[in-house]
Amino acid sequence: MVLLLLLLLQKISKWGIDGFVRSKFSKCENQCRPNGSDPLPKDIVVTASNLEMRPLWGASKRSYQKPVNVSSNLFAVAVGIKQKDLVNTMVTKFLASDFAVMLFHYDGIVDKWKEFEWSNRVVHVTAINQTKWWFAKRFLHPDIVAAYNYIFLWDEDLGVDNFNPNKYVHIIESEGLEISQPALDPLKSEVHHQITARGRRSKVHRRTYKPSNGGKGCDINSTAPPCTGWIEMMAPVFSRASWRCVWYMIQNDLIHAWGLDMQLGYCAQGDRTKNVGVVDSEYVIHHGRPTLGGPEENETSSKSPVKDHRADVRRQSYIELAVFRKRWQKAAEQDECWQDPYPETMDSNTTL
Repeated sequence: MVLLLLLLLQKISKWGIDGFVRSKFSKCENQCRPNGSDPLPKDIVVTASNLEMRPLWGASKRSYQKPVNVSSNLFAVAVGIKQKDLVNTMVTKFLASDFAVMLFHYDGIVDKWKEFEWSNRVVHVTAINQTKWWFAKRFLHPDIVAAYNYIFLWDEDLGVDNFNPNKYVHIIESEGLEISQPALDPLKSEVHHQITARGRRSKVHRRTYKPSNGGKGCDINSTAPPCTGWIEMMAPVFSRASWRCVWYMIQNDLIHAWGLDMQLGYCAQGDRTKNVGVVDSEYVIHHGRPTLGGPEENETSSKSPVKDHRADVRRQSYIELAVFRKRWQKAAEQDECWQDPYPETMDSNTTL
C-alpha cells in the first residue's frame, strides 16, 4: 500500500514538472525573437542602434541607465569640400536643433572640414565618387536609424536661411506627412518641377495644377505622380516607417536612384495623396551648383584641360532609370501575393 502511494505521488510530481516544462516552452515558442538572437537571454538583446557618439572616458553610471541628449531626428548629406560654405550653414542649423548629423564625403576629403568647430560632433563617412543613395543604402539601414523619428537625406547645394528644422518637424507631424520636402524659393532656385515651387498662401501643398497638354495635365482629380503623391529627391524627409520601406526599394547597383521618386508613394504608409507633401512655410533655395561629377582640377598639369563628367553622370542616370523601371515591372508581374494599391498609371516622362 505504501509502495503504491509512493508511485502515485511520483507520477503526480512528474506530471506537474512535465506540465510546467510544456507550459514554459509553449510560452517561449510564441515569443517573437530577432533572427539569430535565440541563444541569448531576451533582455540583453539590443534590436537597433543609432549614430550617437560615446565618450572614451568620463561617462557617468547614470548615463548607462538613462541615456541623455539623444537626438530624435537625423540629418544626412552628401558633401564635397567645394560646397563647404553651404554645408557649414546647414550643419550649424541642424545641430542647433539637436539633430544627429552624418556627412557622406564623396570626394574623399575629410581633414579640411576640421576648420569648423562642429567637425568632431558629426559622423563622417567617405567613399570616392559615390552618391548619397549609395551611402544611404549601406550606412542608413533602418535598424541603425530606428532611433530617429525623421531622416533628412539632402543634397549639399541648398540654402536654409528661411528654414527652421524644428518648425518643419512640427509641421509634418501635425499634417501627417510621412514623406515630404521643403518647398523651393521659385525666385532664387533652380526649379525642375512645378510641384516643388513654394506657394505663398499655404503652409503645405500636396498637389500641383497644370492645364492639360495632350492629356498630361494635373487637376483636382489627379491621383498619381507627378501631380500628387510626389516629391523631388534633392531634399527628401522620411518618417521612420516610410524610410524602412524606401530603404528596401533602393537598389544596391542603381546609385543615382532615378525612378525612385515615382514610386515613393508606395511607402507613404497609406494614401499617398495625403501622406506625401511639400512644406511651403519652411522653404529652401536650390542653388543647382555642379557637385558630384562636376569639373575636376587636374593636379598633374595646370595646362591640361579640366575634366567635367556631368554629361557622363546624366547618361548613367538615364541608363539606371530604364533598368529600375524594368525591374519594377518584372517584380510586379511575378509577385502573385502582391496587389498594386495604385493600378492607375501616368506617363512617367511628364515633367512639371
